[in-house]
Amino acid sequence: MNVDYIKYMVESDDPKALLGELMTAYGKDVWNYAYSLTRKWDLADDITQEVFIKVFRNMHAFRRDASVKTWLLTITRNTAIDHQRSAFVRKVTLSDWLEERGERRSVESEAMEKWAVGDMWRMVLRLPVKYREAIILFAHYQMSMKEMAEVLGVTEGTVKSRLFHARQKLSKMKEESADAF
Repeated sequence: MNVDYIKYMVESDDPKALLGELMTAYGKDVWNYAYSLTRKWDLADDITQEVFIKVFRNMHAFRRDASVKTWLLTITRNTAIDHQRSAFVRKVTLSDWLEERGERRSVESEAMEKWAVGDMWRMVLRLPVKYREAIILFAHYQMSMKEMAEVLGVTEGTVKSRLFHARQKLSKMKEESADAF
């Protein structure tokens, strides 16, 4: 999406049209990133909705030094972090954990597990958040080191380090799963 077009649309009388276009162009990317951070479908839905509400309220704050995608994914990450810090989410997560321990699995969770058939994807989702974010931004969103550093709020060197460690952990997980057979 063209930055000049966004500037024009923000200054126009129809911010709803711009929001619709942003949701069409980037909605799936925002949801996928939210899901990769939270690993919960319903929470990814809530975060995506909240991201676009924030975008609608703050369109005028878009700086032209970052791409639209980088801006949206940064908002998504910050919103996901805010959700995970909230007391409600901690309580729900704890109850989900207790249900899993009681061997009660819902049909929905089984269907989602079957949907995520790739071994590598399951391994990526098992990584600690800081490594998982780096791998997903690099491999799925194909962002540059600079863009990833902007989204994550760290230096490019830190991004490179996280990618290195994430790859090492994935390699180790892959070896362990191969040894299990």
